[in-house]
Amino acid sequence: MKLLLLIAVAQRIISLSPSVTEILYGIGAFEQVIAVSSYCEYPPEVEGMPRVGGWTDTNLEQVVSLQPDLVILTGVDAQAPLMEPKLTALGIETLAVGSQSLADIYEAIETMGVAVGREPQARALIESMRTDLADIRARTRDRPRPSVLVVVDRLPGTLRDIYIATAGSYLTELVEIAGGTPITPPAPHNYTQIGTEALVVFDPEVIFDMVQALTTPTVVGSGEFAEDPNAVWKAIDVRAVKKGRVYPLTNKLLVHPSQFAVTAAREFAKRLHPEAFE
Repeated sequence: MKLLLLIAVAQRIISLSPSVTEILYGIGAFEQVIAVSSYCEYPPEVEGMPRVGGWTDTNLEQVVSLQPDLVILTGVDAQAPLMEPKLTALGIETLAVGSQSLADIYEAIETMGVAVGREPQARALIESMRTDLADIRARTRDRPRPSVLVVVDRLPGTLRDIYIATAGSYLTELVEIAGGTPITPPAPHNYTQIGTEALVVFDPEVIFDMVQALTTPTVVGSGEFAEDPNAVWKAIDVRAVKKGRVYPLTNKLLVHPSQFAVTAAREFAKRLHPEAFE
């Protein structure tokens, strides 16, 4: 993470990541945002705002024309190495924040709070997250801990090109808080691709299917990427399928490293231990 020593609080901010935009909103700094990435969907106020592209195709000419005093991006091992040197060469101040673990999320909120003049709000958001996650952990602590696989992407309608969260990812941390046992070993960048053979070997008791390509409830015949996820998973013989414990979660906010990590943990916990939330 790059820490900034800004002479003045940033007032014209461009966000290059959905999670950054969500955090800025969460700490009350959204009014200082002048443009967002193509993928930002929250808060609803992003509708109609200038869009500067994605993290691989950022429109640098547009960024310069907007005259930001700070561009915030995420992924110190992904987006930042690609875009930060280009922005710095243009004389644009940048802040790159981590996104791999819960500790990264807390640090990102704190650092962004300093950069945008919202330190008390950032501390309050972090404390709120810690309190909520502690409550979820307490509700599930003494319950059975089924083995869990978190699928973050795959080719819609198939079990091909499967990407899973691995040890070290904040998603697997959330599974543990929610009362499950992540069953995948560490991997570079905390995510990896696997085939159906590996799925059979892992034989998870629960699968959270967080397919990012799907933005609406998954029903057959509802669009280009429509599918029936239950039918898709019936193609493989693992305990989660046999027990009816494959849970499609299509809300994109659940896979963003922001304050919505709490929402993801709660969604996990309600499916792993529904009796704890009655």
